[in-house]
Amino acid sequence: MIDILEHINAVQREVSRTGETVTVRMRRTYQAAPEELWDALTDPERMKRWFMPVTGDLRVGGSFQLEGNAGGEILECEPPKALRVTFGGPTSLLELRLTASGSSTDLELEHSMSEPPAPGGSGALWVGPGWDGGLLGLALYVTGELPADADPVEMANSPEVVKYNEQSVRVWIEAVRSSGTTDESDLAEAAKISMAQYAPDAEL
Repeated sequence: MIDILEHINAVQREVSRTGETVTVRMRRTYQAAPEELWDALTDPERMKRWFMPVTGDLRVGGSFQLEGNAGGEILECEPPKALRVTFGGPTSLLELRLTASGSSTDLELEHSMSEPPAPGGSGALWVGPGWDGGLLGLALYVTGELPADADPVEMANSPEVVKYNEQSVRVWIEAVRSSGTTDESDLAEAAKISMAQYAPDAEL
């Protein structure tokens, strides 16, 4: 069983806006060395265990494609510290930064969109809950809680994870509201769409 509240609270979430660029920033600590976490984040054989299959020319200057999801260009790669890629388009930038903290590693994920899919900071509701699911899968993987035959797609559709998604959307709503980057009407509309995507049976 997933401790939903524990995993929700394990992540720090922040939304900011500069002009038309909206940035989602997430931080979580993992009980793993930076090299181990980096390998789980970048090795295709390991990624498909907790995230999804990836193909491409996986080096700086190359490109990648997530199966059934976004692709992009690899802009920077500094193992085991930093990775920067485009994600789904040239105006969507994803950065991962790893910092050693004793026997643990702090992971910071930053996703900036200069053409967000919703007005103001509400665009965070399109991507934030999805990244929450990824950070959850990574946590379960590095702690050995995922069965060897686990299918991340099946897991993502499980009632337990959908319940997690519902709570994720709710905390992202509050993160957007606290950021002051959009108005309540745009936030309410984005919240409805996000909840319908990530937890279709939930009510706001």
